[in-house]
Amino acid sequence: MQMNVHNNIIFRTAHESDLSTIWEIITFAKEVRRREGSSQWQDGYPDIDTIRLDIVDRKGYLLLCNDEVCGYMAVVLDGEPAYDDIEGCWLSNRPYTTVHRMAVSSQAKGKGLGYTMLLKAEEISLANSIYSIRVDTNYDNTAMLHIFEKLGYVYCGEVYYRGNPRKAFEKLLFD
Repeated sequence: MQMNVHNNIIFRTAHESDLSTIWEIITFAKEVRRREGSSQWQDGYPDIDTIRLDIVDRKGYLLLCNDEVCGYMAVVLDGEPAYDDIEGCWLSNRPYTTVHRMAVSSQAKGKGLGYTMLLKAEEISLANSIYSIRVDTNYDNTAMLHIFEKLGYVYCGEVYYRGNPRKAFEKLLFD
């Protein structure tokens, strides 16, 4: 039976009890990137301690579809030091939110939930009176690049995240 992931969608902060489920999702995403021939997420990052810290810092968010966890992302409201140095130019100098470690479960892959998750990150940003989101991804992550384009993110240049070059994008939000 095919899961209709768009019925009964709920977002909530992640709890310590969710850690093993989140880790399954991250492990699946790492394997997908490996099968695609990417170096992204192939060096041990993100590790389970990174996810645990997201949870402790209340930055980890779950996407639930029909009461089952089908996605995870970290929503960071206080910036990203790696974004201080960009080969290019950001759209603004205002405070910004960033999204890291976004992944969906094997059952949810290819169902448009990355798009839904980034819309939720925009809502979280606006609820915290932050009117900009900055994100980055690997050059070969075509799924994320497509989502950024579809949602109106603007390519701003290249940043180095954890020593690796990434395409950097910003979207200005208005309430």
